[in-house]
Amino acid sequence: MPPRPIAVLFDLDGTLVDTIQFILGSVRHTFEGYRGRCPTDAEWIAGIGTPLRAQLAEFALRPEDVEPLLERYRAHQRLHFDRLTRPYDGAVEVVRGLKDRGHPVGVVTAKLQEPAERAVQLIGLGGCVDVVVSADSCPRAKPHPDPVLLALSRLGRGPGEAVFVGDSPHDIAAGNAAGAVSAAALWGACSREVLVAARPAHLLERIGEVPGLVERLG
Repeated sequence: MPPRPIAVLFDLDGTLVDTIQFILGSVRHTFEGYRGRCPTDAEWIAGIGTPLRAQLAEFALRPEDVEPLLERYRAHQRLHFDRLTRPYDGAVEVVRGLKDRGHPVGVVTAKLQEPAERAVQLIGLGGCVDVVVSADSCPRAKPHPDPVLLALSRLGRGPGEAVFVGDSPHDIAAGNAAGAVSAAALWGACSREVLVAARPAHLLERIGEVPGLVERLG
């Protein structure tokens, strides 16, 4: 009996959707006029893949500043979300092709559930993504393996039947810790050096390479 199709998990920002500049612009807006300093782009990118509240807490001068900063960030995101959320070239075709070939498809993201599902719908993948696991889906977020394991349980696959594609070290760490095959998306926010140091099983230059990897693994 042939093996069943493996599950393919994707991170969202920087992997399926080209929102890195949108994120960095939101950060600059959030910290504009704040009595502390605005994180540099490199500092913020280093934390992408972890929950937003935790990232903001690293740069807030006081714990009580986190919630106002969070609301300022989210207000800016809501205002520009539809206009600036767009897929990477080829991303929609890749995911649709995987789904057509019978692969369960999931998204594991540090976004909250509502904006994550909205982004999936906006880029035209609502009918192709079987599960979205977000920052509020389980108590422990990436780089802990729990979000990856939750997605796989909902897809009916074990870690040995899955690949997780992501553009941050936190994605790679979560995939590795879960026991899935990790693949680093070099078209996203982080440099090759940073991703190589996270020890992914595979390095992908373009999203169009995902189906070939999945075929080899399957």
